[in-house]
Amino acid sequence: MDRPVLGKSPARAISPGLVFSGFIAGVAVQLQQPSLWPGGWYGLLAALAGAAVVAVCGATVLKNRTLGGAGLAVFVVAVLLGFGLTGWRASTFQVTALNPALEGRDIAVTGSVLAMPQFGDDGVRFRLRLETANLNGQRVTLPPQILLGWYTGFGARDAPSGSAQDADPFESGLALQRQPQTLRAGERWEMTVRLKAPHGGSNPYGFDYELWLWEQGIQATGYVRAGLHDAPPAKLSSSWEHPVERARQSVREAIFERVENRQVAGVLAALVVGDQNAIERADWDVFRATGVAHLMSISGLHITMFAWLASLLLSSFWRRSAKLTPRLCLALPAASAGALGGLFLAALYALFSGWGVPAQRTIWMLATVVMLRQSGKQWPWLQTWLLAMAVVVALDPWALMQAGFWLSFVAVGVLFASASGEREAGHAKAESQRASGRLVPPRFWRSRLSQLMGGLGRAAREQWVVTLALTPLSLLLFNQVSLVGLLANAVAIPWVTLLVTPLAMLGVLWPPVWDGAAWSVSLLAMFLQWLANWPLASLSLAAAPLWCGAFGVLGGGLMAMRLPWHWRVLGIPLMLPVLLWQPGRSAPGQFELLAADIGQGNAVLVRTASHTLLYDTGPRFSRESDAGNRVLVPLLRALGERVDVLMLSHRDSDHTGGAAAVLAMQPQAKLLSSIEDGHELQALRKSTRCAAGQRWEWDSVTFEVLHPATADYEVKNKSNALSCVLRVSNGTRTALLVGDIESPQELRLSAGASAANVKADFLLVPHHGSKTSSSAVFLDTVQPQLALAQAGYRNRFGHPVESVLARYRERGIRVIRSPQCGAATWQSIKPGDITCQRQENKRYWQHVIDL
Repeated sequence: MDRPVLGKSPARAISPGLVFSGFIAGVAVQLQQPSLWPGGWYGLLAALAGAAVVAVCGATVLKNRTLGGAGLAVFVVAVLLGFGLTGWRASTFQVTALNPALEGRDIAVTGSVLAMPQFGDDGVRFRLRLETANLNGQRVTLPPQILLGWYTGFGARDAPSGSAQDADPFESGLALQRQPQTLRAGERWEMTVRLKAPHGGSNPYGFDYELWLWEQGIQATGYVRAGLHDAPPAKLSSSWEHPVERARQSVREAIFERVENRQVAGVLAALVVGDQNAIERADWDVFRATGVAHLMSISGLHITMFAWLASLLLSSFWRRSAKLTPRLCLALPAASAGALGGLFLAALYALFSGWGVPAQRTIWMLATVVMLRQSGKQWPWLQTWLLAMAVVVALDPWALMQAGFWLSFVAVGVLFASASGEREAGHAKAESQRASGRLVPPRFWRSRLSQLMGGLGRAAREQWVVTLALTPLSLLLFNQVSLVGLLANAVAIPWVTLLVTPLAMLGVLWPPVWDGAAWSVSLLAMFLQWLANWPLASLSLAAAPLWCGAFGVLGGGLMAMRLPWHWRVLGIPLMLPVLLWQPGRSAPGQFELLAADIGQGNAVLVRTASHTLLYDTGPRFSRESDAGNRVLVPLLRALGERVDVLMLSHRDSDHTGGAAAVLAMQPQAKLLSSIEDGHELQALRKSTRCAAGQRWEWDSVTFEVLHPATADYEVKNKSNALSCVLRVSNGTRTALLVGDIESPQELRLSAGASAANVKADFLLVPHHGSKTSSSAVFLDTVQPQLALAQAGYRNRFGHPVESVLARYRERGIRVIRSPQCGAATWQSIKPGDITCQRQENKRYWQHVIDL
């Protein structure tokens, strides 16, 4: 009797899908750990689990035992294998973390530029592989590679945003910096740097910057010290150690030199060399609104299409060459030569595009499928899908936490499932025709036009299937979906894949071709802009729980399957939870504050039962990036918020930096502020001056402006002195938001009859904890239980200042700092508690600061 074969899943063999799914589940479980165990425990667990998998599978296959309980045992040990391997890798990588004692120190380093630098208006960012590091002449150990910025001035992370002065942070002190030089991959440099541990904002539904750095293998970030009193950075040598990265940089520079329109040149650079940063933010907004953002970078679609086209061309060439050398096709069939050659060329394309994580995932997935087919195994689509997923997860476990991973594999899985159903329907139809005596026309009788129309029909149906299945998933992951995406992709996919990208790639060989590519990009941009301007071009909904998204994907897939309609309509109720979900709010008479983690600045969301006020909008990080676009807009979208009032305490950019993005997203929001009439935001939304005495009530919660007085606008003052002070109270509990007021304003608020109104349970620490504020008199008057200091991690001002914190401690006031807490939530119904995002969703790759 024949022995069962592992790849064919006989009744008594262990199903490969069981092993793959168990391994993926084990990785997923390990990624939920808040902290890591000692690395040796993970290694021992992985070794034992691996040996157990081999032993159980071998005993079942070779000795022909029944599956019995072995299936569950294999699944469990596969879970332990995935858990152990991922934990061992994580603990090994964590050993290279930056020593906290070296943070903020001036360290002389020597190293080589690893990859193509990213240039921006505020400077250049690059990765440096370290060779030596010295602190005060003593050798120190740093992580193997670091991410650095060399800024034109103080820079995005060292700018005087939040200071008491009114100067623009991107114009102040530019003369104090040596300007960045042109860096190239492979160059060796000697420079002085100042480093810190990877630290990013921690917000509900926000981007996990620390996970991104972890996945990229970076354990420290910082900036080049290039002031007049610092040792000047010096290039030591240049080499071709990274020829692909140098070639990418040369091509990018050639594109921008050839194409005058920087917006169009940015799109071409993204398509050719994978430089997504070259695309301007306004263009990204259009691409997202029309659902084509995946096309404007080197994505899995580009690499898959490239592999497919290369495979067809190579197969055709191989068949033609067989006439000259027949042994060639005998040794390697044309189909195999095309598949392997297409995979090889696709890998080269992914390498030239920067070998980004999405490109890597695609190459591993393609390699898995190609090698499986070349081995002669014919696995069911589900096992093939699970194998590809397991390979990707084994190589990059943290991909499971990325939206792109799930979008890619869900799309492929749905297409696999629907294609399987289509094939079965086709076989059943053919059998029916034969049984009835009808002849099926031979394949060669079909006209080329019929083949073309059939191909277009299949492509349209695949796009429809993917759109139906991914709409609920997109809502779950991004809280937004394009309603014009089906039409936009129907045009953009063939246009970009078959016209723009080939022309852009040919331009590498002959630059004048880039003119044609630029023309085609411009036409597509006009079409997409037209679609983006449609009413309801995109739909934004509140973030739903995971189970809603899972049911929604199942519903979309069910509706896309080739099934009778009475089965398909069952998908509609499955999609309803993700479409109709509404997050909970405070009860009438109660309110809550959500202080976003936006770095050095203020941004506090005040919510009652049916109304929302946003107090300040955080800093501007650079000319192309701000807290509004990065943090507040995604947060408001995920919470399903409709902002009634946007209050900007004063004009400083660490309080108004994200206002433009928020106003664009919230056209109904009333603007209340102390900004001057000539401020640039007045052109976007006419502002009403905040003035003491203004008062309104929402859901039995009173809002009252305590400062500034109307007369204060007539006197020349620093902008801090005009900060709008807002008191929010339900008669029992009170919160006080004070902007950047300083001691004179605090004294005025604490004096006379107004002192009673200042007393509060929650206080937003004045001026981020500057020594100019939080006077003893003011704290004695307010008497808060809790105080929140919104300030950036290791900010250049030292906020909150230790002497200020001492005054809070002397009075028994608990101070929460946003770098330690992340986004902070305070509720009037629980006045003594505050919820920290970093504690609620703690993961081992996140930066930990002791509270």
